Amino acid sequence: MPDQTRVVSPGSGERSVRTENGVELQVPNGWSLLPPGDAGWTRRVKAGGPTWTVKEKKGRRTFSRGVWAAKDRIEETKRALDAERSTDAYAKRKQRDQARREEKQAVYVEDFHDAVLLFLGFHERFRNDAQRMATLVTSHATPVGSGTVARTERIPIEKRAESAVIAWLRHQTTAYDHMKIPRVKGKRREVRRMLAEESRKLLSCYRRGDAVDVDSCLLQKALNESDNVELKPDSETP
Repeated sequence: MPDQTRVVSPGSGERSVRTENGVELQVPNGWSLLPPGDAGWTRRVKAGGPTWTVKEKKGRRTFSRGVWAAKDRIEETKRALDAERSTDAYAKRKQRDQARREEKQAVYVEDFHDAVLLFLGFHERFRNDAQRMATLVTSHATPVGSGTVARTERIPIEKRAESAVIAWLRHQTTAYDHMKIPRVKGKRREVRRMLAEESRKLLSCYRRGDAVDVDSCLLQKALNESDNVELKPDSETP
């Protein structure tokens, strides 16, 4: 079986894994676990022969736990990769790649900010509030690796902006973070839907241009205090 490439989950021991059918296998002698984190190294090890990729699912998310492969291949691949990465050509290519990523990120942040503003659609009298809120939502939602809905490409940017705004309001203007939600399937989603409706009603006041009591309005309070509030990543749509 070591000649077969597999995707497995952790087993009961340090050198055991489980197949998707639940069968426990022992890792072949002479194999080592390549930890996650170096995509280039992992790709080359996988390309060189059979591997067992370990993935562990927790809730809705799947985490990489590394790749089992022949120890000699892992070490040989690392030596070749280190030699390649020590060259000037590699360093220059990395700099160019980094510059492209930063430029792409900057463009995305600007586009996302505009999409948030468009979704907010505040009345002219609340233009400054809209700008500030768009900046806060964008700053929270767009960093690479943040795990928020803004980082997914599965839905249009307009829907990402909407979901990011609703998530920001959920944390900032409702009691969501302090709620004790029963561990019942679908209950958390139900609570989120209910709170999303509250957030939409709050937004509608600003879209109509209604008079707002700045001392009691939850959104005004959130805007004034948000710089000191640490938000939790929110990867699900409301």
